[in-house]
Amino acid sequence: MDQIIQIAAICAILLGLGGVIGLADRKNFSPAWLLVSALLVLGNDAMLTQLFGNVPSLLSSSEWNWQGKAMALALSLGIASLDVFGWRRAGLTLRHKAGSLRPALIGLGIYCLFFLAIALAFDSGPASTETIAFQLTMPGLEEEIFYRGLLLLALNEAFRGRVKWLGVGWGWGAILSSLVFGLAHAFSYSADAGFAVEPIYLTLTAIPSLLGVWLRERTGSLLMPIIAHNFGNAITLLV
Repeated sequence: MDQIIQIAAICAILLGLGGVIGLADRKNFSPAWLLVSALLVLGNDAMLTQLFGNVPSLLSSSEWNWQGKAMALALSLGIASLDVFGWRRAGLTLRHKAGSLRPALIGLGIYCLFFLAIALAFDSGPASTETIAFQLTMPGLEEEIFYRGLLLLALNEAFRGRVKWLGVGWGWGAILSSLVFGLAHAFSYSADAGFAVEPIYLTLTAIPSLLGVWLRERTGSLLMPIIAHNFGNAITLLV
């Protein structure tokens, strides 16, 4: 029940904040796509938690949530296959926009240097082989395809106003998808303690995710965001 309340609160934040933003610019706002965005967040969390604990775990001895991540990834890929989304529109392509490679590599380098600095500043201690394998694969694949792929696409449809900066058109979709990504890592609820937010985790997830959005929008592909994400997760375990 705690997990259901937690994700319901995140969806309520998205709908409430998105509704306020949309009312301020009604001509560029689609309430239907905002609702779709909230349903995507709910569906993603349901898969990650294995239908909120109602699907038996086949990997009970594992340190990490391979099954939940695989379920969430499968759902995202299935939704991306729908005509209303489309794989390429969601960034599921290896084709990059013309002229985007050089600036994107610079952005990728900045992202990697940021997390390398964090890794050097904080010792995470020894990690198991499974931990390294998980961090090098699943977080980047599942989370980038969902947050910088499907969710960003849906929120970009919900909020169509754009401001051109650094070679991409920024909209509220970039801000809100990054906020939801941060809340997914830093926001919690328990019956005993109530709601809580960890500001450090929110900062270390929401802000770098904006660079992930830039990589996605600049290149038209999720390839570099996935590489950057998995590097950021794994580098603290490897240095």
